[in-house]
Amino acid sequence: MLAHVKSIEIDGLVWGGHSFIPVGFGIKKLQINCVIEDTVSMDDLALRIEEDGEEWVQSMDVAAMQKL
Repeated sequence: MLAHVKSIEIDGLVWGGHSFIPVGFGIKKLQINCVIEDTVSMDDLALRIEEDGEEWVQSMDVAAMQKL
């Protein structure tokens, strides 16, 4: 799953650190940091993560966002 997400390359996108957070019943979610520029659309990024990883990705959400 981590390899799938980090394989996505878009100009203005830089992947950072990651961790696996236990959810329950042995299920873990991937929490990953990234830095994006204004030229990158969050909707496009979310669509690529969900679309290409249909067998692994059930949902995606943004935990925090700060615009510089």
